[in-house]
Amino acid sequence: MRYFLGADLGATKTHALIMDETGVVLGFGESGPGNHETVGYDGMFESMRSSMEQALQAAGLIKADITGAGFGVAGYDWSSEYEVTAETIERLGLTAPYRFVNDAVPGLVAGSDEGWGVVVVSGTGSNCRGWDREHQREGRVSGHGVMMGEGAGASELIFRCMQLVGYAWSKRGPMTRLADALIEYAGAKDLEDLIRGYTMYEYQIEADAAPLVFQVAMGGDRVAKELIHWAGCELGEMANAVIRQLGFEELSFDVVLTGSMFEGGPLLIEPMRQTISNVAPHARLTRLNVPPVTGAVMLGMEAAGLPITPSVRAMLKNTVGSIRNEVAK
Repeated sequence: MRYFLGADLGATKTHALIMDETGVVLGFGESGPGNHETVGYDGMFESMRSSMEQALQAAGLIKADITGAGFGVAGYDWSSEYEVTAETIERLGLTAPYRFVNDAVPGLVAGSDEGWGVVVVSGTGSNCRGWDREHQREGRVSGHGVMMGEGAGASELIFRCMQLVGYAWSKRGPMTRLADALIEYAGAKDLEDLIRGYTMYEYQIEADAAPLVFQVAMGGDRVAKELIHWAGCELGEMANAVIRQLGFEELSFDVVLTGSMFEGGPLLIEPMRQTISNVAPHARLTRLNVPPVTGAVMLGMEAAGLPITPSVRAMLKNTVGSIRNEVAK
C-alpha cells in the first residue's frame, strides 16, 4: 500500500492529511499559521512539521512510508520565492517527491470534478487561480486585493463599505442603514463620530464586520445590496481575467468558490455568475464542500506520478468526513 501526505498552510492554521492509494483518509493534524509573511520560514517549517507528525502518528506511519506529498502554501505568490519555499519543505526530511503551489490551488483540485478549471477565493481576502487540464499552464491574479484593484474578500468589502458610509455622511451619496449598523458595531456616538474614529484609527472596522453588510442588504437597503452586487461582479472579473489567460472562453469547466464570503449566497454569487457567463457561457459555478487539504493530498499523489482517478476522488471525499469536525474547529 502506498501513502500520500497533503498539507494546507494558511494564514491562521495549518492542516495535514494522510490517505492511502485508494483514497481512504488515515490521519489528520493541525497546527498554527504557515504563511511565511507573518511567521517567517522558520514558523512555516514548525507548523508543517507539527501537523505532519500528528497526521503520521494518527495514521500509524513514519515519514519513510510516504510515497508523495503536496503542499498548498499561503504567501507563495511569486517564482522568486520558489527556492526558499523548497528549502523549507526539504527540512521536513521526506524522501518522497513533492509538489507545492499557492494555497488557492488545492481548493481547485478538490472542488472541481476533474481537478482543473478556475478557483475563486473570497474570505478575509480574495484570490483567483486557474489550471489547465494537464496542470501545466496556470492563470492568476496578484492576490493583493486593494493594492492591485482586486476584490472582493471581506476586507475589500468593508473598505468599500466605509467609503459609502462616508459618502452618506458628506451628502455625496444616499443615506444607508449600513451607517446605523456600523455605529452600533463600533460603539460610536453618531455617524460623524464613526467617521472620525475610523479615519483616526480609533475604531477598527475590518473584515469581521462583513456579515453586517449582508444582514443590512437582506433587510432591503439599496446601498448594501448594490455593494454586494459590486463585490460579486469584482469576483467575476477576477475569474474572467484568469479565463482569458488560459483560453477557457469556449470550454465547459468548473469555477470553484471557496471562502466565507460565499455564505452570503445568491446576493453575491448571482452577479458573479452573470459576469462570468458573459465571457465563458459554459462555466459551472460550484462551492467547495471538502477541506482544501484534500486537494493538497491529491497533489501528493500526482507528485508521485499516479493518476487521481474518479474512484480515489470519491473515496477521499467520502472518508474525509471522519475529520470534518476536527477541520471545522
